[in-house]
Formats: sequence, C-alpha cells, structure tokens
Amino acid sequence: MSVDTFTEPTPATGPSTAKWIISTAAALIVWGLVYSLLIPFSDWVVALSGVDPTSHLGEAIRFFAYDTPKVLMLLALVVFGMGVVRSFFSAEKTRTLLAGRREGVGNVLAASLGIVTPFCSCSAVPLFIGFVSAGVPLGVTFSFLISAPMVNEVALGLLFGLLGWKVALTYLAFGLAVAIVSGWIIGRLHLEHWLQDWVRNVRSGAADLPAEHLSVVDRIKAGTDAVREIVGKVWPWIIAGIAVGAFIHGYVPSDLLASIMGRDAWWSVPAAVLVGIPMYSNAAGIIPVVEALIAKGAALGTVLAFMMSVIALSLPEIIILRKVLTARLIAVFIGVVGSGILAVGFLFNALFS
Repeated sequence: MSVDTFTEPTPATGPSTAKWIISTAAALIVWGLVYSLLIPFSDWVVALSGVDPTSHLGEAIRFFAYDTPKVLMLLALVVFGMGVVRSFFSAEKTRTLLAGRREGVGNVLAASLGIVTPFCSCSAVPLFIGFVSAGVPLGVTFSFLISAPMVNEVALGLLFGLLGWKVALTYLAFGLAVAIVSGWIIGRLHLEHWLQDWVRNVRSGAADLPAEHLSVVDRIKAGTDAVREIVGKVWPWIIAGIAVGAFIHGYVPSDLLASIMGRDAWWSVPAAVLVGIPMYSNAAGIIPVVEALIAKGAALGTVLAFMMSVIALSLPEIIILRKVLTARLIAVFIGVVGSGILAVGFLFNALFS
C-alpha cells in the first residue's frame, strides 16, 4: 500500500473557495436590494387587500407586511455574521478563558464573552457544569449566564436596525452593567453551597482540545448553518411577536399606552418586569413588540425593562437551571437581576425623557 493512502485530506482550494466567496457576496447584494424594496412591498400588500390604508386594519396590515420580512432579514444577516464570528470560539475556549479568573476582571470578561458566544436555555446545564467544574467562580459564571441571552447579537442587531444606534449602544452598556454587577454581587455572597450537591461534586478530567483550523469555506458554512438552525427555530416567535406588534400599532390608542407605560407612571417599570418574568420569548420575538410599544408613546425604559425581563429571566431557562441550582440560589438570581433591570428601566426613562 502506498504512503499516499495515509495522507490527510487537504482543504478545498482555489476555485471552490472563490466560488463560496463570490456566492456569499452575491447573496449579500441581493439581500440589500430586497431590503430596499420592503416599503413599496408593504404598500402593495395593503393595496392588494382592498383595505383603506388609513384605517386601523390598514395600518396593522402595513406594519405586519413590512416588519415580518424586515425582522427576518435582519435576523438572518446578524445570525450569519455572528455564526462566522462564533467559528473562532467554542465552549472549551470560553471555559479556558474564564477558568481561574478573579471576580471583577472575570465578571467583565465573562459578560463580554456572553455577547459573542452561543447560549440558550437548552445549553444552560452543560455550560454551567463545565464552567463550575473548571473552577470558574460562581459570580463570574452568572455574569456570563445573564449577558449571553440578554445582550446577545440578535438583540443588539435588531435594536440597531429598528430603533437606531443610540438605543442599541445604550442597551449594550446597561445590559453589560447588569450582567457584571449582578454577577459580582452573587459572587460576593459566596453561595456555592447553594448549588445542587451533584454539581459541586463534579470534577473536570477532560483536557482542552486543540483548536481546529477552519478554512474560509468552513466559516461561511458555519454562518449558513447558524442561520438554518437559529432562524429555523425562532421564526414562529418572530411572526407571533410581529402580529402582536401589528395589533398594537393599528388598534391600541397612543394615549392609553402612554398612561400605562409612560414616564409619569412610576409603577410601570416594576409592573413591566413582573409581567415579563413568567413570559417565554426571545429577542427576535419580543423586539417587534418593543418597536410597536415605543411608536405608540410608551416610555423607552419601561419597554426595555419588560424586554430584558422576558429575555434574561424566562421561565423555561429558570426551569432548566433548577437542575443545577437550588431554589434559594434561583431566588437570589431572580432578585439580583430583577433589581438591575429595574434600575436600567428607571435610568433609561430619565436619560431619554
């Protein structure tokens, strides 16, 4: 048998790589062209329906016809870009970066990593066990758990596309502050004894795997796979959220929302947080609702506090985390994060008044 039989396969070269790059560039150009036609498309849908464009139903149809493709397209673009970025990261790399970090610096690093690393409720248990068993301090781990769902790339990308860069950057700053400070506080409370016993007994015996060298084609495929997986899972929630937003946009009086969620109603921020905690949605599904509420005159801080509580303190995530945290530690987690979200809501209302 010749030695060539044992030669490792080499990555695709030349034309194959160029073909992928050209195809990706062409897809991005098509994306831009389609996006630029969304407003006339929504007007055409309203005209096709035969409904009076100035009526409540006409406004609702226009909102739904415009926002549905817009949000889905923005989501696909953001997820593709972050899928490529995430190809440079892995759970093992994240674990290695956080292991041995002291509180303070570790909280900042963990919260920052939460923005660009994949996290959802279904991966909470293995990630949490991996971090704890690797020696990552409990408070640092919580900074990551808070930041990843709340200050993720989907939330920031959609906020930027729908509400502008000022709102997106302010949300980023306050969201990171909640994650960092909440994690630091939980760490200072030294509540490791409130972990489930079996989690505290876990010991990590696996060595870190060497980083895999990925080609340009591999990274593009990672982006397309992310779009297929993430958008494929969340699109029903997006449409449901846009439908709610369309109803609000078309039928809910501005004065009513301003009185309930306006800046003058001080109780609206804690009420929004309490309502948001038991709900289940994600950034893609809740942001169209946020957009419609703000357009109707609701206070920005109140609406974003509602959004944060839905994303960061969702009931399914809490149920899954119950497998690794005791009820007392979950109560502390909800209390600390909820207090941070309250502060963000009031600060947003004060800054954007």
